Amino acid sequence: MKCEEFDNGWDLTPSEAIARQQELAKLIRLQPLPERFSVLGAADIAYLQSSRQLIAVILTFQWPSLQLLESVQIFTAVRFPYIPGLLSFREIPPLLQAFRELRKPPEVMLCDGQGLAHPRKFGLACHLGWCLKVPTVGCAKKRLCGEHRPLELTRGAHAPLYFKGEMVGSVLCTRDKVKPLYISPGHLADCDSSRELALRCVSRYRQPDPLRQAHQLATRLRRELLA
Repeated sequence: MKCEEFDNGWDLTPSEAIARQQELAKLIRLQPLPERFSVLGAADIAYLQSSRQLIAVILTFQWPSLQLLESVQIFTAVRFPYIPGLLSFREIPPLLQAFRELRKPPEVMLCDGQGLAHPRKFGLACHLGWCLKVPTVGCAKKRLCGEHRPLELTRGAHAPLYFKGEMVGSVLCTRDKVKPLYISPGHLADCDSSRELALRCVSRYRQPDPLRQAHQLATRLRRELLA
């Protein structure tokens, strides 16, 4: 797997990173997710207490059964400072390392973060999807930008999320009387199919099951390293 963004390096200042986002945002392609695929991936990150080191996790699952296929973890130093809106420059390099170690790479990816619903319309899911050239969906627990109408908290209820007059995602209720998720397409995805995929991945919990399992593994590994 060759990633132009990875091979060109990530040693950027914050202002250079913003300029890179603005440049790459123009290259994001929105289209329905593939109707048929066999491997779904889920990515998550856990930080150690110092925030100077992190654990990147990618799990893959058979689709649509969601049977776990493979698990890869990367432990590495953080190489970019924490700056709101520039999260992908901290997290994508180790995720790309993890992706390269997968025996069978996913055809669609879920990310714990934003996609198009980002101030520069280039969140983590957009950046990762562009690097990998894989359809990618962002599933975030909190809103980063945008507005939406009031949402009834019943499973399956959803509302468009708008930012500067453009639909950038969906607010999706995955459980009755539970706070919604913010679903936004990354690269090679669109709002409707991203929302539908996220809901199909939910069983008993608020978060899609593949992302929940990735988060649980990253959290367990962090506890073990800190023990």
